[in-house]
Amino acid sequence: MKNNIALIGMMGSGKTTVAEELHKLLPDYALVDIDKEIEKGSGRKIPELFLKFGEAHFRALESEKIKKFADNKEQIIALGGGAFENDNNRRILLKNCTVIYLKASAQEIYNRIKNEFHRPLLRKNFSVERIDEIMKKREVNYKKADITITTDGKTPKEAAAEITGVIR
Repeated sequence: MKNNIALIGMMGSGKTTVAEELHKLLPDYALVDIDKEIEKGSGRKIPELFLKFGEAHFRALESEKIKKFADNKEQIIALGGGAFENDNNRRILLKNCTVIYLKASAQEIYNRIKNEFHRPLLRKNFSVERIDEIMKKREVNYKKADITITTDGKTPKEAAAEITGVIR
């Protein structure tokens, strides 16, 4: 296993909640949520960053945090849904982390996040079809992960247990 565990996947696939459960099973690992680190560093919430400064600015902040944290050891890193789209982020993460793609169907993601209106990419045209469209675009990179875990119909605790079973 590499130095860290990085969780990637679409919004609503369970990255943050699975990371929290995984941290309970691997308490020696630090828990890092890249979106929370961006908010802490900028003093602004993610939707505000998108709205005020645009996606490119947000992605630059995201890359900065990934570079900072991926070089450390024994961390569980939860990433934003689009973080793995960036070639440099992907290279750094694959080099320093066991990258785990949390895969969920578009319908499952829709059901999980349909009442979460803070998600910047879904403010307009929020539908199962829109989620599927984003997923299809990102799938080519998500598939480059070291491990894929399907989260449909699983609790975060079950997904975390499956991860520990695969990485040990």
